[in-house]
Amino acid sequence: MTDAAATLREAALARQLEAGCAALALALEARQQKQLLDFLALLGQWNQVYNLTAVRDPAGMLTHHVLDSLSALAPLQRQLQAMARQGDGDSGTAAGQRRRLLDVGSGGGLPGVVFAIGCPDLDVTCVDAVAKKAAFVQQVAATLRLPNLRGVHARVEKLAGQVPPFDVISSRAFAALPDFVNGSASVLAERGVWLAMKGKPPDDEMAALPPGRAEVFHVEQLRVPGLDARRCIVWMRPAGAGV
Repeated sequence: MTDAAATLREAALARQLEAGCAALALALEARQQKQLLDFLALLGQWNQVYNLTAVRDPAGMLTHHVLDSLSALAPLQRQLQAMARQGDGDSGTAAGQRRRLLDVGSGGGLPGVVFAIGCPDLDVTCVDAVAKKAAFVQQVAATLRLPNLRGVHARVEKLAGQVPPFDVISSRAFAALPDFVNGSASVLAERGVWLAMKGKPPDDEMAALPPGRAEVFHVEQLRVPGLDARRCIVWMRPAGAGV
């Protein structure tokens, strides 16, 4: 690809991202939008060697990965604001301390990297059982200068006792809800929540949640600009935490 063609493609991606943010009513700064585009470029570079995603076209990656993850940003911000209003001392996060999010099975940093860019005051840890994927997130954190982001190579089940509890634990197409909850419950704060990004509402998975461990408190529909597919967030909390 010539330099001129590359410049035109980058400009088209920037316009697509700006339009997507506008459609999602996200007021991201120019610096944050550039970080998202730089992340997309890194994802494309690493994907040539490590196969981080089956989507190869940059415009497709922007829609299916970046904008898809961005669709959950405003709901996450609202949840964090609700936690702050509650002054939730039982969450393990004292007043004035930064909230902490764990993205499970993050793969190429989705949605964890997008959350870290969109919420600079949120500490984001992306955990993945595949070393190259955790290394990619670490490279993103260094290249994009994101001090609130880190990648960890581990199975989430092995993190108990090694890390403080997290206020939010997220996943995107990681596993069935019962497996997601059972695997990560040991590192969720007492008043923390799970954020599971799904396609259509997974009624069977919600019905199979372990009794006494987790409960669904909201299923939030999402709309991804440029993507004609159903998306939602299944919000969960420890059973009885809302009483």
